[in-house]
Amino acid sequence: MNKVVKFLLVSPIEYGHILLIPRVLDCLPQRIDHMSFFLALSLAKEAADPFFRVGYNSLGTFATINHLHFQAYYLASPFPVEKVPTLRVMTSTSLQRNGVVVSQLLKFPVRSLVFEGRDTLWDLSSAIANSCIRLQHNNIPFNVLIADCGKRVFLFPQCYAEKQARGEVSQELLETQVNPIVWEIGGDVVLKRRRTLKMRRRTMHGDSLRRFPYQRRVSEK
Repeated sequence: MNKVVKFLLVSPIEYGHILLIPRVLDCLPQRIDHMSFFLALSLAKEAADPFFRVGYNSLGTFATINHLHFQAYYLASPFPVEKVPTLRVMTSTSLQRNGVVVSQLLKFPVRSLVFEGRDTLWDLSSAIANSCIRLQHNNIPFNVLIADCGKRVFLFPQCYAEKQARGEVSQELLETQVNPIVWEIGGDVVLKRRRTLKMRRRTMHGDSLRRFPYQRRVSEK
């Protein structure tokens, strides 16, 4: 039987920062399938702590290594995205029958679908995995944030890297040296330099903060 491996990161950005690698011996590429996503959702549920989140970055969203993995860590405060109001959207009868509610974010700089499950974990997991697989099939990069002990999942289609490649990202934003992955898009970002934090404070209403509602922290001592 193939193994699921959890690694502690040597450079964690928060307490308990780990990599979750399903079927490690199969050397799977960074593409979500139904079983791997169910494993990640189960990890969030079993942790039984609302401050424990699980994240996923697809290829094209600064996932630096092409092997299937999820990240997770504890942060003892809500992510900004978790506090944003939502509006329920139309869904298929099968999703409704399985107790899966799909909403969209309101008043947030980044678009997202929010999935919430009322019945079984498998029904919620399958609905999200189906959406991820469709995005993969259409070559659309995305990020996933699993919150609230696996009860709420945010799916973010992303185009930042594509815009960066086309030269459509401002120099000011590039100078922050922040490549927005799931944590940054959710609102928790670790800035690499103190001068970057000072710059962000001076431009509190600038383009970058309108685009990403940062919860700012600095890793530099």
